[in-house]
Amino acid sequence: MLRAEQNELLTRTGPGSVMGDLIRRYWIPALLTEELPEPDCPPVRVKLLSERLIAFRDSGGKLGLIDEFCAHRGVSLWFGRNEECGLRCAYHGWKYDVSGQCVDIPSEPEESGFRQKIRLRSYPLAERGGVLWAYMGPPESKPPLPEYEFATVPQEQTFISKRFQECNYLQAMEGGIDSSHVSFLHRGALNKDPLFKGAKGNQYNLDDFQPKFEVVESAGGLLIGARRKAEDGNFYWRITQWLMPFFTAIPPRGDHPMHGHFWVPIDDETCWAWSYDYHPVRALSASELQAMKDGHGVHVKYIPGTYRPLQNKDNDYLIDRQAQKEGRSFSGVDGFSMQDASVQESMGPIQDRTRENLVTTDNGIIMARHLLMRAAKALQKGIEPPGRDPVTQRVRSASLVLPPDVSFSEAAKDALRAQPGVAQASV
Repeated sequence: MLRAEQNELLTRTGPGSVMGDLIRRYWIPALLTEELPEPDCPPVRVKLLSERLIAFRDSGGKLGLIDEFCAHRGVSLWFGRNEECGLRCAYHGWKYDVSGQCVDIPSEPEESGFRQKIRLRSYPLAERGGVLWAYMGPPESKPPLPEYEFATVPQEQTFISKRFQECNYLQAMEGGIDSSHVSFLHRGALNKDPLFKGAKGNQYNLDDFQPKFEVVESAGGLLIGARRKAEDGNFYWRITQWLMPFFTAIPPRGDHPMHGHFWVPIDDETCWAWSYDYHPVRALSASELQAMKDGHGVHVKYIPGTYRPLQNKDNDYLIDRQAQKEGRSFSGVDGFSMQDASVQESMGPIQDRTRENLVTTDNGIIMARHLLMRAAKALQKGIEPPGRDPVTQRVRSASLVLPPDVSFSEAAKDALRAQPGVAQASV
């Protein structure tokens, strides 16, 4: 368990917080490219790390991420007109460019120079792999753009979505690196979901309820190895990559696309759960893409016009008690992601970790917490955190069968590197 002050440190991410300062040292997913599809399209509200912002694409296609509120009287710029390379406030016409600089105050004479003194807070916003990435840290510490494999393969090989999740980012992320729950929470979906079914590894998950965990530090975070029994005395290993501060790459199943998540704080009680799928050596098939759009695999169905899941806490995730009773679904909740969200949100907005009782299968979670706290405290001493170098981001998860006398991290070393044109290691 954690002490109350440790739980507070890990879960608070607003301006000036220790963990917030750490997360701001990374490029983080802010929007899907589809949300700002073309020049002068409507602006979009963005809330990240408890900061209320506005994103827009100007007439020349440049991206801006600025304070939501006009410097004049505090009106939300979401109501603004996106026109002629700037966002103009609907109240009195003050206009801002993508850097947050005020470029026009219609009521003031230009020779006064007053507009030049007005500048809103702004952050870099960059496009890569279908995602608009924000950097909210000190300009002098800005790292290179991210190079996660899903964001660098050809467009036809990748798919990404996001969903609103009603809990703190940390408990969502901890669910993403917990491999032991797959044998229970997801057991009814493993051989039913079109993006998972048919993989030989599924049976190993269903046959062995007591995985043995080995966790090894990597250059950017952790390698979390979950070992289960396989044939002939060998072991089935599922190796998850966790990279600072909240990226996960989940071990693949057969030739299905690889997948994973980012867990991005909106504020201290809600987060964006980003989910990606990609295949390193081939285009996604029409049936795979349709399954993803239909909410299978790690994706969800939405309430129309929103990124909120159709299944949510207000409707008890459309739980089917009869399916649960009959064994057609272990939890009664349909879909991998909503099975995860239902239990994670059930802990409350911020889990009280002083009351938990951890076991050996929680070692990955324990070490991830330790690394986050260690990096946050080191940053207070001026030491930049790990996982910001693109080299540390060019990694993969893997699932494979290994003999009992080898180190999983050594035996899988090549499989855990992103190698263009090389297929994933998968069972």
